[in-house]
Amino acid sequence: MAYQPIENYGLIGNMRSAALVGTNGSIDWLCFPHFDSPSVFAAILDERRGGYFRIAPENDGLSSKQYYWPDTNVLVTRFLSPHGVVQIIDFMPVGLEETAPGYHGLIRRVQAIRGSMTMKVECLPAFNYARDPHNTTITRDGACFDAPQLSLRLGSRIPLRRCENGVIATFELHEAQEADFILQEVERGSTDRISISQTQAGELFKQTVSFWRRWLATCTYTGRWREMVYRSALTLKLLTFEPTGAIVAAPTCSLPESIGGSRNWDYRYTWIRDAAFTLYALLRIGFTDEAKKFMHWLEGCCHRLNPDGSLPVMYDIHGHPVEQEEVLSHLEGYKGSRPVRIGNDAAHQLQLDIYGELLDSVYLYNKYVTPISFDLWSHLRQLIDWVCRHWQQPDEGIWEVRGGRQHFVYSKLMCWVALDRGLRLADKRSFPTDRTHWLTVRDTMYEDIMTKGWSPSRRAFIQRYGSETLDAANLMMPLVFFVSPTDPRMLSTLDAINRSPAQGGLVANGLVYRYNVSETGDGIDGEEGTFNICTFWLVEALTRAGRIDRARLDEARLLFEQMLGYANHVGLYAEETGPTGEALGNFPQAFTHLALISAAFNLDRALGK
Repeated sequence: MAYQPIENYGLIGNMRSAALVGTNGSIDWLCFPHFDSPSVFAAILDERRGGYFRIAPENDGLSSKQYYWPDTNVLVTRFLSPHGVVQIIDFMPVGLEETAPGYHGLIRRVQAIRGSMTMKVECLPAFNYARDPHNTTITRDGACFDAPQLSLRLGSRIPLRRCENGVIATFELHEAQEADFILQEVERGSTDRISISQTQAGELFKQTVSFWRRWLATCTYTGRWREMVYRSALTLKLLTFEPTGAIVAAPTCSLPESIGGSRNWDYRYTWIRDAAFTLYALLRIGFTDEAKKFMHWLEGCCHRLNPDGSLPVMYDIHGHPVEQEEVLSHLEGYKGSRPVRIGNDAAHQLQLDIYGELLDSVYLYNKYVTPISFDLWSHLRQLIDWVCRHWQQPDEGIWEVRGGRQHFVYSKLMCWVALDRGLRLADKRSFPTDRTHWLTVRDTMYEDIMTKGWSPSRRAFIQRYGSETLDAANLMMPLVFFVSPTDPRMLSTLDAINRSPAQGGLVANGLVYRYNVSETGDGIDGEEGTFNICTFWLVEALTRAGRIDRARLDEARLLFEQMLGYANHVGLYAEETGPTGEALGNFPQAFTHLALISAAFNLDRALGK
């Protein structure tokens, strides 16, 4: 089975795990039972060995379309031919009790809408990233797959037969007929029946639709781009690990930033940075429950610091340290993009910017949700004191470079944000702290950035001290209120970035590169696409500058609406966009969707009624 384009997938999930479903009816990615568990299906990383679960018509040459059931994370893949129309409704039930039928399962409902069609089902699991063998047992109501660490049962009323790596079946559906398939974890060797009736499957579908609509009904956004904001919010909710409140950066690992390249990383973890940005985006549109859960998770993380008192860059979804990076050399990677990596060594980097992003989100939470506790403040105060002692160190920065530590301007900027928001919190809540010292350090940071982070020759804020390289991360300066959006230095930086790469800028046809790879020396070979979050940052920076200059506001709207066209057919974005508009990198990406929400909110407000 040939590789599908990354943008050909929709996402389903239950806030514990998630699956990618292609427009060809194949589930090519599923980690079970959690986001960061080993994969069961990973054909997207190796079409021959990875494993997949495909349901599709036997006939060739059919057309297909895919869409979400309105205002939900229930996915519909429809196959059309002159002889019949069949659709597959894919979802993972949510909002259930642990003892309920279908709990923590994956349901595929195959329905004949018109005429008749012969369908083929293939369920070929490949446990533990295709490293563990498994036994397949046919049962009277499906099949069971037993691997050393996990056992799954495929419930089906369609008779299945064994094949080399799993089960297959061919069946015919006539108009108004249905066939249901449910994949669930069971105890190893269990013979308990878990198949559910057609009526139960229908009820689970209705409950799941109702759950997502009730959740989305609490959204307060009523602006111009409601449909895209809703889809982004639903996607961010899918990337939330409900038991702890953690938010993963993406549900996938090792999808390449360039086809055939080595920039392939595991994003199934909770970055402090990404989660803090996500919290900001959700707060903007009224989702306070998620903010409360995340803040509870964050408070727990503050008890698990590094030995030197610093905050880890990322955690797993349970709040524990991230596993060491490992290369899966037996997998060929998406379209031959090696190496395939699991774990992430960036967890051991020094990234000073995370303190600013963290404190900014806590400040907003305290302002818009509920006052933080003194105990949390005590932990935050220790972190801010740590920043006061270490902000002058070089680090690996927001982009997690592997070419050595540098004095990145964005890292210094966010250290300033940490002090600034800490001071605001202390003043607003009358919390005890050494205000005089913090003020002195904050002002020193400001002068340092303005002196060493500004290039008189380029007339722009630069990527790192002593360089002439631009960095799209500096578009955040007016967004975090470091400088006015109409400050001459910021406007000049905006203009410098908003030029084509051939002219020394970072913008190609309205899409923004994070930096010039050839100038940065980030320690990684190969090229990469434009970074979608950076494009939305440019929109926001132009929006804020446009409050004085209407031409910039008009440009912001054009760029934003053009960027909406780079979403895939169901409104999802990967981390990057390639030179021909293809999706690149892990998918879907929380960073991109949270930036879309923020840009839509602020642009809509700036445009007014």
